[in-house]
Amino acid sequence: MEISNDINYVGVDDCEIDLFEGQYEVPLGMAYNSYVISDDKTAVFDAVDARFGDEWIENIKGVLGDKAPDYFIVLHMEPDHSANIVKFMNEYPKAVIVATAKAFGIMKNFYRKEYEDRRIVVADGDELSLGKHTLKFITAPMVHWPEVMVAYDSYEKVLFSADAFGKFGANGNTDPEGWDCEARRYYFGIVGKYGVQVQQLLKKLAGTELNMICPLHGPVLTENIEYYIDKYNTWSSYEVESEGVFIAYTSVYGHTKEAAEILAQRLKDKGCPRVSIADLARDDMFECVEDAFRHGKLVLATTTYNGDIFPFMRTFIEHLKERNYQKRTVAFIENGSWAPMCAKIMRGLLEGCKDLTFAENGVRIMSALTAENVNEIDVLAEELR
Repeated sequence: MEISNDINYVGVDDCEIDLFEGQYEVPLGMAYNSYVISDDKTAVFDAVDARFGDEWIENIKGVLGDKAPDYFIVLHMEPDHSANIVKFMNEYPKAVIVATAKAFGIMKNFYRKEYEDRRIVVADGDELSLGKHTLKFITAPMVHWPEVMVAYDSYEKVLFSADAFGKFGANGNTDPEGWDCEARRYYFGIVGKYGVQVQQLLKKLAGTELNMICPLHGPVLTENIEYYIDKYNTWSSYEVESEGVFIAYTSVYGHTKEAAEILAQRLKDKGCPRVSIADLARDDMFECVEDAFRHGKLVLATTTYNGDIFPFMRTFIEHLKERNYQKRTVAFIENGSWAPMCAKIMRGLLEGCKDLTFAENGVRIMSALTAENVNEIDVLAEELR
């Protein structure tokens, strides 16, 4: 795929994968992006997953023909981008790898090679001229591995952004929800813990003219670049993206589910701008994580289970904590037949999170809903709407 006169896409789509990184469901597959800049010198950006090495090399040859690339630029060493480094270097024995010092150390760990005689080690602010294209390298440690850098092509105003601005989904598959949903789920699932580091990268890029962003996953972004920058600024600063309420519940015999559904309806009736609800045992866990960060208010509804909380709820809260959940309002609905203690446990699990406000009102169910519980739900809805 031609991106511009000098830049070509040579990545691959993976439509067979079921779990990305062993845990994220990807019903639309996954893209492993790679790019070629053709100039006086030729540079290839990043490799692809191990299973697609032959296809990737053929894609490169489809662009370059018999011409050998001069540079292989490694922005990120995660194996879905680096697994074919050795294959590439064997195919092109005169090519030179360009990467950070940290990247070469990780390269040795994975592949027992770090190409001491065929490498250029770059640091923050270093530049590499290809001819009319000049690449400026900007380090981005922990976005989301320590060796990560991005590259800015000052000639065409293109940012090669590593995993930043990526999304789930193969590029050949149309995403009916557009960019935001799977980009948000990708961000909070994989990068979300490192909001501070993403903010540092955004500050380094501030004022940079951008015509295009070329990430390592998902589509090349060519229009409304400020929209994507604004999204990343909101996500990485943990600000509220959508005013509204997300209700996450688990339910054994249906009573807690009933309470959650009544609350959702009451909130809608009262004009809450956005209401989402999910069953943590059945819905995609990382889509639930995404929704918790998207909304300004969160309701956790669960049952007491073996003197603790239901396992899916504990897992969900742990995912939120790991990703620095903050700046939100949280409310609780608890259920227990003889000793309900969910609200106390859930609040305790969240106490290490920054800037959380806990709702004044809550709901305590003793086995099954009562008229009093319905009134409590109404009061909670009035507080959260």
